[in-house]
Amino acid sequence: MDITLSSKMLNFQESIFNELSSYKKRKQQAGHDIIDLSIGSPDLPPPAYVMDELAQQAKNPDLYGYSLTGTADLHKAISEYYRRQFEVVVEEGNEVLMVMGSQDGLVHLPMVLTNQGDIVLVPDPGYTAYAAGITLAGATPYGMPLKAENHFLPDLENIPLEILEKAKLMILNFPGNPVPALATEEFFHRVIQFAKKYNIVILHDFAYSEIYYDEKPVSFLSVEGAKEVGVEFNSLSKSFNMAGCRIGYIVGNPVIVDALNRLKSNLDYGVFLPIQKAAILALKNSSGFSEQLRDTYKQRRDILVKGLCEAGWQVEAPKASMFLWAKVPAPYSSTEFAYRLLDETGIVVTPGNAFGNEGEGYVRIALVQKEELLEKAGALLKQSSLFSVRV
Repeated sequence: MDITLSSKMLNFQESIFNELSSYKKRKQQAGHDIIDLSIGSPDLPPPAYVMDELAQQAKNPDLYGYSLTGTADLHKAISEYYRRQFEVVVEEGNEVLMVMGSQDGLVHLPMVLTNQGDIVLVPDPGYTAYAAGITLAGATPYGMPLKAENHFLPDLENIPLEILEKAKLMILNFPGNPVPALATEEFFHRVIQFAKKYNIVILHDFAYSEIYYDEKPVSFLSVEGAKEVGVEFNSLSKSFNMAGCRIGYIVGNPVIVDALNRLKSNLDYGVFLPIQKAAILALKNSSGFSEQLRDTYKQRRDILVKGLCEAGWQVEAPKASMFLWAKVPAPYSSTEFAYRLLDETGIVVTPGNAFGNEGEGYVRIALVQKEELLEKAGALLKQSSLFSVRV
């Protein structure tokens, strides 16, 4: 029997992530030591009290039915968390919706807001899930270049009018992945006016809201008028190391929240109730754990940046997020350098062009290994032939 795949599958080819993973495994099988800094998956556990709550609740035989949506208690905890952390008021009844990890919502929201031929404005480079959602919706992405000379903020004035007339959605992500940039309140003010002028919905991906070092990130919803034009996605994956639990949420404009809820009601039956109860506890007790988490990532950031600079690789320390965005040395392309780095040192990083054309010339480095391995990575780079200059 001949199996014919849909035309959409042409847009879902094997990614560089899978190729690098296969190459890494071959290296390991050949006896090479590997330091994997490529995947942005937390290596740290959730708070102990969250794991205890999940274990206890999982023993309750009454919690194994369909949850269908977020419980009232979870929505209340999200609302209180936003009021406490960002001074943002979101109504728990109609401005909050649980999703199965923020990626679930990010991929599905374009289906709610766009039709065939509509344009979605996306950061370039940007998180790969954005492209997946746009493809499934049948819409067309338009990349907004994130350049160092513009502090890695999109230049709204450079988007052609003919694109804006077809645009229905703009996706933003600060602190970002792969680029760990921060947005300013002034920038978000401009975004809101821009959205109103061209009738474009704003989706702000705020998954790294709790991982910052030098200054606290700005919630899009904290800026006046934001709720009129958009929504914000957040997650417990990075803030509380609950990535495998698959629980996140959308907050903001009630019309958009309700529309996503209608779509989701046809797709899944919600998140396991014990996970929701553990999430409630995490949100209610965020402050102490979040400070410890930031301290850990800051220490990792400082160790790795110091090691890279001493090896001759001048990399800027990010103000937020769990990534370094590092320019590759000439004459390498992003992919060439990533493979050369793996061959010479055993260090795995992600080529920047995996996140869009504008990522060429960079690699993303994730702070997902313990301090001693990050120190070892710096030492291995010093011993390599990749950098001719030493400091």
